[in-house]
Amino acid sequence: MSKVIIKINCQTIGQAWLQTSKFLIEEGQMMKDDDKDIKESINLLILIEKPNPEDETIQRFADPEWLKWMDSNFFKEKDIPELGNAKSYALRLFNYGGQGINQIEKVIEKLKNKPESKSATITTFMPLVDSSYIPCVSLLDFFIRDNMLKLNVYARSLDFGKKAYGNLVALAKIQKQVALALGQPIGEITLFVKSAHIYKEEFNLMETIIKKADELKNK
Repeated sequence: MSKVIIKINCQTIGQAWLQTSKFLIEEGQMMKDDDKDIKESINLLILIEKPNPEDETIQRFADPEWLKWMDSNFFKEKDIPELGNAKSYALRLFNYGGQGINQIEKVIEKLKNKPESKSATITTFMPLVDSSYIPCVSLLDFFIRDNMLKLNVYARSLDFGKKAYGNLVALAKIQKQVALALGQPIGEITLFVKSAHIYKEEFNLMETIIKKADELKNK
């Protein structure tokens, strides 16, 4: 029986990527995702104390093409052929429903008017059109506490071997954007992931990256 919540504490988004990947490789449960083998952990809580979108670990070890793909997903309003022409995160966040609703601007406005707000919360779900794809990053909840702009994120599923580092960079960029608009220091990102996983074809790659990162840290 899996634990209710497994917590991983990190300083940076690069550490979050590699520590979570190491945990999944060592302790994840072997599962099937359709015809593919994965190692998975359910209900993972990841605390990132000092998120920075210009993370050195990610810049050094991540696939630049995947970073570009994820950045385009989060910041260019378009349909994505690889996901069955699902709407990009940018359309969901900055032009919700194609109706000109900028959810990020609404968060900024709400926190400007009421800094103690508990409801600067937005969703990426678009139930009327999400037939081919349900977005992995599902909910973003911004709040100001301890004189810092903090961000809680719920993700239904994140692939830490291939895509999650791109998600982390994009989320840190969005948090920074909101913090700058509010004139607030950047606080932590707390990420709750229902299914954190790595596909079998990325096991060796991630083990190699983790080893190289450890060697650099210990020099």
